[in-house]
Amino acid sequence: MILSKQNLAPLLQSMAGRREVFVPAEVNGVTKFAQYDENVDPRFDLINTTMPPKDLLFPQTQRMYGFRVNDEGNYEILEYDESRERAVVGIRPCDMRSIVCLDQVFLTKGFVDEFYANAREKLLTVCIGCTQASETCFCESMGTDPQAAPNADIMLQDCGETYNVVAQTEKGEAEVALWGDLIEDGRAEPTACDVTLRVSMDGVVDALENMYNHPIWDDLSVKCLNCGTCTYVCPTCHCFDISQDLKMKEGVRFRCWDSCMFSEYTAMAGGHNPRPTKKERVRNRFMHKLNFFERRYGMSLCVGCGRCVEKCPVALDITRLIDDVGSLAAAEFAEIGGANA
Repeated sequence: MILSKQNLAPLLQSMAGRREVFVPAEVNGVTKFAQYDENVDPRFDLINTTMPPKDLLFPQTQRMYGFRVNDEGNYEILEYDESRERAVVGIRPCDMRSIVCLDQVFLTKGFVDEFYANAREKLLTVCIGCTQASETCFCESMGTDPQAAPNADIMLQDCGETYNVVAQTEKGEAEVALWGDLIEDGRAEPTACDVTLRVSMDGVVDALENMYNHPIWDDLSVKCLNCGTCTYVCPTCHCFDISQDLKMKEGVRFRCWDSCMFSEYTAMAGGHNPRPTKKERVRNRFMHKLNFFERRYGMSLCVGCGRCVEKCPVALDITRLIDDVGSLAAAEFAEIGGANA
């Protein structure tokens, strides 16, 4: 099926009548996924938004439950479920892959986060394949096809003036069935996308296994500001803190995004901190992305979107770290090979 780009506006209006629809847009100078209405100008021309779409599933601030003392003096617990039927239109393949990572964290290994699960079940994903990459995109090196997202409900392949429409799930098929005259039979040739920034992950995961005390972390930590920018723009970072707000006889517990780059994140009640300096925090961030998550879930926690590379104020570049670790691994392999020859 084919969707003309001229039909995008009426399609969004139609979808917005059935659920909340989020599109890439610029809001107060920041590009993000914003709820579509007549005052929002969708920016499907963006390669990627500055802020990732993860807050649709894992909000920056989220009420978990409330409590109060009633007139009889008894405690009451208030449950919240603020998930709603939503669609995100224009999400990119790298961000769809980030949802695969978040699914692993919040839905597997014997634990289901009910807040995430409810939001995930009600989210319809419409992915648009990329036709251009920024100089910081390296998704292909991390295993993502910039023109495919197998876990999206609907895939739109950009063909210039039209999109090829591919429903990939039952939820997607049900939605496309409602698009009626806005789509027509046919198929066009998708526009190619050339991702020029490349890294090799060959040997990196195994090499990091033995680099916990390597001096490379000292060098990186000198440069890092621990500002946390990388974690907030990252589509897969999922650290959060839990706090509460009390007023008289009632209150609410909520969680909000936090960052492993902040010293307070690992501070313990007794005063101990297992990551007391920048070195430990920088090491944890990159090891989590490239080694720890791979060991636990069998996939990298970096999807190659390039947001952290683009936004880091001191140009701390994960692609350079991957190259450096890969070079160290290759040199070690050559040394072992030479010794065994």
